[in-house]
Amino acid sequence: MRDTKDWTWVLRRPCPECGLDTSSFERHEVPALLRDNAASWQRVLKRADVRVRPDDETWSPLEYACHVRDACRIFRDRLALMLTAPAPEFPNWDQDKTAVEDRYSEQDPERVAAALADAAAALADDFAAVSGPAWERTGSRSDGSHFTVETFARYFIHDPVHHLHDVRG
Repeated sequence: MRDTKDWTWVLRRPCPECGLDTSSFERHEVPALLRDNAASWQRVLKRADVRVRPDDETWSPLEYACHVRDACRIFRDRLALMLTAPAPEFPNWDQDKTAVEDRYSEQDPERVAAALADAAAALADDFAAVSGPAWERTGSRSDGSHFTVETFARYFIHDPVHHLHDVRG
């Protein structure tokens, strides 16, 4: 996993690995980007190599898809907090621990595909409903990183796009 402590670079320049430039699109385009990304994951989850790890340190396409599904769910909860509470602090989410405890590598790719599509659609709908000054509402991670809804959306969309690149989706 990438270092998430200095996340602001993703707002300023294209990712050197996946190429996504989060400053190259309007914030209202995030829902469409998320829907397109979720559609690509549907194809990945039908591949014969869905459970194959390229090496011991890298997740399989299935494990990455589970992570993207769960990230959509977590970020949806965090977005709701940002839109309803004054400057909330998000509970910590240990992504690697979740992958082990939830046995990502053993999950059914068909079920993951359906759940990822549902989670992405729900989050896309929630981002699409944001308007006006709500884009400037704030929230923070437990590590002290601060977001507005807009920077949160841009930071988020990099994750599923980058992971799709990781699995050559």
